[in-house]
Amino acid sequence: MPEDRNRDMPAAKRLDRSNVAIVIPALNEALRIRGVVEGALAHCDLVIVIDDGSDDDTVERIADLPVTVLRHPNRMGKGASLRDGFRAALERGASAVLTMDGDGQHSADDIPRLLEAGNHHPGWVVIGARLRKRSQQPTYRRLANEFGDWGIGWGCGYRIADSQSGQRLYPAAVAALDNVPGEDFVYEAQILMSASHLLGTRCVSVPIESRYHGPDAVEQFRRSHFRPLRDLWRITSHTVREIWRRGGVLAEYRRTRATPPVIHDPSGEFAQALPAQAQRAG
Repeated sequence: MPEDRNRDMPAAKRLDRSNVAIVIPALNEALRIRGVVEGALAHCDLVIVIDDGSDDDTVERIADLPVTVLRHPNRMGKGASLRDGFRAALERGASAVLTMDGDGQHSADDIPRLLEAGNHHPGWVVIGARLRKRSQQPTYRRLANEFGDWGIGWGCGYRIADSQSGQRLYPAAVAALDNVPGEDFVYEAQILMSASHLLGTRCVSVPIESRYHGPDAVEQFRRSHFRPLRDLWRITSHTVREIWRRGGVLAEYRRTRATPPVIHDPSGEFAQALPAQAQRAG
């Protein structure tokens, strides 16, 4: 079990609402953006919304809220939105950047738990892993996510629980990485691999709830911008090229399989549900 790295952490470096920026990429999110931003503001002082060329009233819905809005005149993709958001957050002195999607899929109530995990594992990327209410997750999405976890974990050198989730906490050192290739959802895969190989950064996952668009959903969301066949192909082909480029393919695969995902689960709620080899932290 990973050691408690929080014990010797100086109080000034602890992550809290004053030194964490929330970055929200948004493309045509008029349906839920106001609630997302209000929820983020309840937990962090600095919220940055990147409007990626929306043609609805996404920006107008939050015009009266105390947030920083960056606007792309045309759609540039999620990767470009995250890069711009990271840059703006670091320029404002953020110690870490927490990302959330603008469609309401991520609950702001999970933010304190991600910060707790970030303080427990300083310097790690924290991922909100959609382990709660997984039955709500469409089967095709679950299979796509599991395949992505397998490939991206191989690219990182360690296994990951939910490598596709967009609710993440990035330490400043990771957010500051330059020349991370890939656009759209590929960028979110590549930044984990770049952080692993350039900085030695690991990931820890925090169980969050699965919330999806669908007729039986309690809350309604717009359809995801993620297209499983198209985007999974892009992520997979990009990841395979990265693994092949570094060499030692089989040795890297064996090392990955021997390094289980780390789950920050202090309550023990998921102790029985996790894979046998998963490490539970806290």
